Amino acid sequence: MKELELKYGCNPNQKPSRIYMQDGSDLPIEVLCGRPGYINFLDAFNGWLLVSEMKKATGFPAATSFKHVSPAGAAVGLPLSETLAKIYWVDDLGELSPLACAYARARGADRMSSFGDFIALSDVCDADTARLIKREVSDGVIAPGYEPEALELLKQKKKGNYNVIQIDPSYEPAPLEHKEVFGITFEQGRNELKIDDEFFAKVVTANKEIPENAKRDLAISMITLKYTQSNSVCYVKDGQAIGIGAGQQSRIHCTRLAGQKADNWWLRQAPQVLGLQFKEGIGRADRDNAIDLYIGEEYMDVLADGVWEKTFQVKPDVFTREEKRAWLDKMTDVSLGSDAFFPFGDNIERAHKSGVKYVAQPGGSVRDDHVIEACDKYGMAMAFTGLRLFHH
Repeated sequence: MKELELKYGCNPNQKPSRIYMQDGSDLPIEVLCGRPGYINFLDAFNGWLLVSEMKKATGFPAATSFKHVSPAGAAVGLPLSETLAKIYWVDDLGELSPLACAYARARGADRMSSFGDFIALSDVCDADTARLIKREVSDGVIAPGYEPEALELLKQKKKGNYNVIQIDPSYEPAPLEHKEVFGITFEQGRNELKIDDEFFAKVVTANKEIPENAKRDLAISMITLKYTQSNSVCYVKDGQAIGIGAGQQSRIHCTRLAGQKADNWWLRQAPQVLGLQFKEGIGRADRDNAIDLYIGEEYMDVLADGVWEKTFQVKPDVFTREEKRAWLDKMTDVSLGSDAFFPFGDNIERAHKSGVKYVAQPGGSVRDDHVIEACDKYGMAMAFTGLRLFHH
């Protein structure tokens, strides 16, 4: 297939729209089901780049959940604890394959943002992963292949209109890439930067110890940022992104946004949340919305008399600010990456509140000494990578 006509571009008024290869060769993809759109393909190709690179860096199957050309979540296929399986709403599915675990983690860390996502998988989609995808609200999936049972399950989704894309894993794009804006063509070399253990070799803090699992998490953070709209920061714990702050003009706003998402992920594991008694028939999305309100500052929107009865069997107690802070203080060994340097120590102060112990950033600020001092204050280990990862 040389080209694929699309329904429209970013918006319905932007016609005509298509994807094609400038050199006239065949597209490296096949649409197995549905009719993917312009933004679907932007999510799909960026997501594929992310997961294929993440698998190469870690050796584990990887998955990502994309929305509006930035990842809402990304993870590798480590086993799920009972608690994680419960907060990701997969505890009824039994033991999952590594790839399914990767998607459960990628989707589950920030379920509010992942609603209606486009999925990218590093490995051939198996039946476990397809069963998980089938019951979530999602626009589509891209993978290097699909087991027959998995493909049949996915073709049943959205009355047969779910977008399923197969990509040739051997495809390598040209080293130069082009983008047109306002009729003007931009050309640049592709960002082929390899992120591995050596990427974090220059540790500039008093604490020089970055264990292997933290290096893995820092790599996941930086690879995620490589495909996230800048400015961006990413908190990672135990093989998965737990908070991504994307597309903010101010870096501290990125750090706060991502930190709040990481906090919410941890608060969802608190006994007060795990003990919520939902009414029969309340769907996953409505449970997610209720939990998001319950752990936030607008908790009365779900706990007020005449309101809570619609969601819960028993009225929950207020999850107080003091109780939340006490629970958050138990979150430790979090890794944090930034796509460009931290200009002030306030980013580290905020990161500390979310359990960050390991940091990776390019360095190069005139205030690097202040940032290092803030890390030393909390015993953090920070690596300067020397390389920026802007993505636009």
